[in-house]
Amino acid sequence: MTLWGGRFSSNAADAMAALSRSVHFDWRLAPYDIVSSKAHCRNLVKSKVLSASEGKKIENALDLLRKDIAKGLITPSIHDEDLHGVIERVLGDRIGELAGKLRAGRSRNDQIATDLRLYLRDASGDLVSHLLKLIESFIKQAKKYDHAYASGFTHLQHAQPIVFGHELAKHAHALLRDVERLEQWWSRTGVSPLGAGALAGSVLSANPEASAKALNFESSSGNSIDAVSDRDFAAEFLFITAMIGIHLSRIGEEWILWSSSEFGWAKLDDAYSTGSSIMPQKKNPDVAELARGKSGRLVGNLTALLVVLKGLPFAYNRDLQEDKEPVFDSIDTLMLLLPAIIGMVESTEFDEKRMLSGATSGFALATEVADYLVRKGLPFAKAHEISGKAVALAEQKNLGLEELTLGDYQSLNKLFAEDVFKALTVEAAVASRKSRGGTAPAALVMQLSELGTLVSAAKRANTKRVAALAKIWGEVETGIKRGTRNTRRGGV
Repeated sequence: MTLWGGRFSSNAADAMAALSRSVHFDWRLAPYDIVSSKAHCRNLVKSKVLSASEGKKIENALDLLRKDIAKGLITPSIHDEDLHGVIERVLGDRIGELAGKLRAGRSRNDQIATDLRLYLRDASGDLVSHLLKLIESFIKQAKKYDHAYASGFTHLQHAQPIVFGHELAKHAHALLRDVERLEQWWSRTGVSPLGAGALAGSVLSANPEASAKALNFESSSGNSIDAVSDRDFAAEFLFITAMIGIHLSRIGEEWILWSSSEFGWAKLDDAYSTGSSIMPQKKNPDVAELARGKSGRLVGNLTALLVVLKGLPFAYNRDLQEDKEPVFDSIDTLMLLLPAIIGMVESTEFDEKRMLSGATSGFALATEVADYLVRKGLPFAKAHEISGKAVALAEQKNLGLEELTLGDYQSLNKLFAEDVFKALTVEAAVASRKSRGGTAPAALVMQLSELGTLVSAAKRANTKRVAALAKIWGEVETGIKRGTRNTRRGGV
């Protein structure tokens, strides 16, 4: 069913109809279209466009339709152009011409902008919940390895010794920034486009603030043209999902390296690994590799929408039909990927002895030599130079820095004394870095406590947002599970 055609003398060509059809992907927005239609219906009653009895009849029909959609009893037909046409068609079958009255005072332009905002606000709750579970997985592992020592890296070269729990905890901070971005995005997207009509507002539904409140938005749009053409909220959401993808990719890259024979740090659980069809010995880090690979898809979806938006004039353009598939795909990708990443992180075991054996490789204690001289009063620039000479000497003798003699050190500078060797242990090097954010076990305890507090606060805030949004349905349920979630690209 199409919602236009009166001024046309012929039907659209098959090729045109096929190109124009969006119901095969926008059908997942049907529950949100119904709830926004209920808010619009109430506004029409207040504006005297509908009588109270007509409004009640339409609302009851919409409620029944939403339940039937969730059960899979209502699906689009090959003749339906978009989700709005399906809903009006079915309402027409059930309540007759009264269904056509619901179209008064609104356009598909403000409808779809409202539906997409509602859907994304709903989806963000599930996304935050999964991110927080992943953060908790890292915190748990960081606590487990809070006294395991390993080499830290820069440029993928041995740098300085660290506590491995500190290495793991860094991912919790990055993922918390993603959660924070979603929280800030929630506030910015709390503006309702409903009531903007095609672009100029509506004389028949003249109280958009009431609709905004009913749909748990903080306000209605201050400009009707911007309301129907704005997709900043979708682009920003895709940036956040792309950033999450980047963080998951970096996690994946580390797991791939750590589980390699060359590192031998990580032992992957069989449940989160795969084998080879030809090499019986293989145990492949496929979860990590797919995390790395799917990040490109998430970045691509952001790029696709930005290119769509970059040159659009005036108000609504049909180009904006291309906003939904990238958004849906990014959500589906992350909701598929995150549970597997959580499982991989939670189940991985790390070889503490193997990590410790390489903690001083590559002269990783060289900074301790320089710091020792600074504490003796030498300027760091000079201390750095002497430490470099100590590395050269150790390299020449094929020894570690901790294996040089006191005579070796004093040949470089007389400030060296027997106590230099107290600084040249992994434990001492790590323990000395106890400032906030440092790698010392004592600092890690504080860090993990702070992370736990932040996670608890984020959980409470997300629960509050989800509960507030649930009120628009009149029941406590998560909209993303309303029976349209798995409507993937290419079918309904």
